[in-house]
Amino acid sequence: MKRKDWYWNLLFVGPTVCIFSLVVLVPFVMGISYSFVSWDGIAANAKRFIGFTNYVSAMSDTRFIRSAVKTFIFTAGAVVLTNALGLIVALLVTSKMKFAGVVRTFYFMPYLIGGLILGYIWKFIFSDGFAIIGNVTGWKFIFFNWLLNPTFALFALIFVSTWQTAGYVMIIYISGIQTIPQDLIEAAEVDGAHGWKLFWHVKFPLIMPAFTISLFMTLSNSFKIFDTNLSLTAGGPSNATELFAMNIYNEIFLNGNYGYGQAKAVLFFIIVAIFTLVQVSITKKREVGL
Repeated sequence: MKRKDWYWNLLFVGPTVCIFSLVVLVPFVMGISYSFVSWDGIAANAKRFIGFTNYVSAMSDTRFIRSAVKTFIFTAGAVVLTNALGLIVALLVTSKMKFAGVVRTFYFMPYLIGGLILGYIWKFIFSDGFAIIGNVTGWKFIFFNWLLNPTFALFALIFVSTWQTAGYVMIIYISGIQTIPQDLIEAAEVDGAHGWKLFWHVKFPLIMPAFTISLFMTLSNSFKIFDTNLSLTAGGPSNATELFAMNIYNEIFLNGNYGYGQAKAVLFFIIVAIFTLVQVSITKKREVGL
């Protein structure tokens, strides 16, 4: 590389690297260092090095373990429903259906709403809206305040997350479907592939790159969800919907255990990294090149 080109590359890449380092790398390294100390977050108070004590305590913290179980349940439900719904709608709007553009726009709009606002909107619907519908229809076994029931509150969180992100996943699947050569589809139809066989044996293998991206995004975002969790349920009732991120937030900012909270955050990062890397490695192997 010529020296002149090196200077130009540094000019354009340098600011991005600096911002990424200041916003991501430096806080990440500082967070790891804080996980080995006992500190209440007050600058005037000294940090006391305690080694791996925070990690040992986190592994035996029943509330943290319960939040982990709830997070895995939420992630499994949200990932499956979001990808299934997004793929189904993507197949519909790319099948020459009428008003496909309107359906795309309407279905994508929830993603443009912030998680906090979306949570407050659905909080009103689940509490007041469902109560009105239940009184009118008499179906109070379905239309009641889900947020007051520990089991249904988690279902409500899964539902809202799916409703918000399925539209974005739909766009990714549409992009993947549109890259499939039409002559390949026509050849498969001539050979007798229709309906489910055409989708499973022809279309789905060819949109595996889109599936890899969508699964990675929904998996990582579901593990890290916080804003909707905060505004919709705030972890309630009785911490039944306190997921990973909220448990860490409460530990640091409500309880003032910065070191302990950072240890939980590091464990959280490791778990998310393992699951996403395994997912990407598995789905990458099933991708088919054109």
